[in-house]
This record gives sequence, C-alpha cells and structure tokens, in this order.
Amino acid sequence: MAMRNAARHKRMKLKSEINVVPYIDVMLVLLIIFMVTAPMMNANVDVNLPQANAKSLADKKNPVIVSVNADGNLFLTLEGAKKEPVDVATMQAKVGAFVKANPDISVLVAGDREGKYEGVYQVLADLQQAGVSKVGLMSQPQGSDAGNARK
Repeated sequence: MAMRNAARHKRMKLKSEINVVPYIDVMLVLLIIFMVTAPMMNANVDVNLPQANAKSLADKKNPVIVSVNADGNLFLTLEGAKKEPVDVATMQAKVGAFVKANPDISVLVAGDREGKYEGVYQVLADLQQAGVSKVGLMSQPQGSDAGNARK
C-alpha cells in the first residue's frame, strides 16, 4: 500500500504555474468595451478654432453671393451687381439657373456675425435643392473692420 501512495504522489505532482487564459479573455473583453465607449465620451468638446491669414481664392468670374443678415433676410449678388433682397423661391430659381448655365461658377454664402447659424444652414439646404453641388462660406480676413464688410 505504501507503494501505491508513493506512485500516486508522483503522478499528482502540483503545478506551480498560473493559468492566465481566463485573465486574457477578461482583458480582451474590457479592451473592446473601452474601444467602443471611448468615442462616445467626446461628444461635446469645445473647440477654439485658430485664426489664419489665408489668401482668398482667385476666381476668373464673379461669384454668386447669397447673404443672410442678422434677421434672416436673404440678399443675392449676381455677377458683381448690387445686393438685391430676395425670398427663398427667387433665390433658388436664380442661383439654379446660373449654376445650370455655368457649372464652374462659384457660389458663396455670407452670414452676418450677429445672425443665427440656422439661417446659414437653411440657405445651404435651399442651395442644395436648387442643384448647387459646391458652396463656399465667406468670412472677413483677420484684423479687417466689420463695418467695411457691410457695404
């Protein structure tokens, strides 16, 4: 019987190693959870955009400019002419006709600093419905007087 206990003791030698497979599984699950949730944590980030002295784009032809004032009223400037007050339907018809006649013409949107962003956004949506595929946003160069921009 002593022989049996000695043989059993040799066969059942204790392991001094740690089984790390379950720990690796838990680590991978946590990694996946953090990777999925990390982008959701940065949903509302305040950003201070830098100002730059960018040069204006040189254009061969006068652009079509749609202006939105602080009250949300629309003004249209075609081929360097004076600003004329327009409603949404007239603006869509005139700008759509200009773009169809000349697809290379630049269409720019100028929004008043004191106006709501909603007005500019609505003009962008209206221009898209009029068939304009590319629209630029106008701004004042750094250090220029805001009074000169409102001619």
